[in-house]
Amino acid sequence: MGHMSEDRTKKKVTRIAWWPQWEKELSEYINTCERFQKENRKHGKRKGLLQHIEQHKPPWETINMDGVTGLVPGGKEKFNVFLVIFDRYSKGLRCLPFHKEYTAIDTALLFWNKIISTCAIPKMIISDRDPKFTSEFWTNLYDLLGTKLEFFTAYHPQNDVLAERMIHKMEDIIRRLCTYGMEYKVHEGYNHDRVTVLPAVQLAYNTSQSSTTGKSPLLVEKGWNPLLPVDHLKKNLLDIHLTAKDFHDIW
Repeated sequence: MGHMSEDRTKKKVTRIAWWPQWEKELSEYINTCERFQKENRKHGKRKGLLQHIEQHKPPWETINMDGVTGLVPGGKEKFNVFLVIFDRYSKGLRCLPFHKEYTAIDTALLFWNKIISTCAIPKMIISDRDPKFTSEFWTNLYDLLGTKLEFFTAYHPQNDVLAERMIHKMEDIIRRLCTYGMEYKVHEGYNHDRVTVLPAVQLAYNTSQSSTTGKSPLLVEKGWNPLLPVDHLKKNLLDIHLTAKDFHDIW
């Protein structure tokens, strides 16, 4: 279906497999991947001074929220925007499909239904969105909670490089899926598209080791890495080829 950056992919492969010259072959595969090269974002230097943002604990206390826009409508509900939510502590991401016509209350309801149950209520939301929209979002979210808004911190991170880089990684992945119109069938004729496959993409990202923390976001959040599909196949890896056991015994 796809892969992360070369460094992240190598770290994942290290956990599950080995074969002669695997690093060289993996590097060649990723660096010659047509989708990866065509849709990879070209990053230029940002103007202005870097801004320091105080880091908060525990996870999901301070988050960045931004939208991936300009997409061709996809999925049964023809979503044309993806809301990317980034946790500054764990470096984890949540990605939610929605419509560009959504209002502040629509966004608050989406946050309520998809984020609150697993990530709780943040203390600070950092966004490039219009301050009025962000303020209305906060107010509507607290209305849903049945509480009054005790404080609100507005912030416009024009040079918030860390969050921008992480959000752009997910944006690049989403745009690749959109550009190539990914759709494939699994058993019983179920069709996956870029919306229905999003949970798997999100899981792949959140179980990949962060270069900042040295751990995966889910390990930071939960204290353990969840099982992945490949983990259920590990016990049979030695049966893949007759020489597999020889390599296993050597290494």
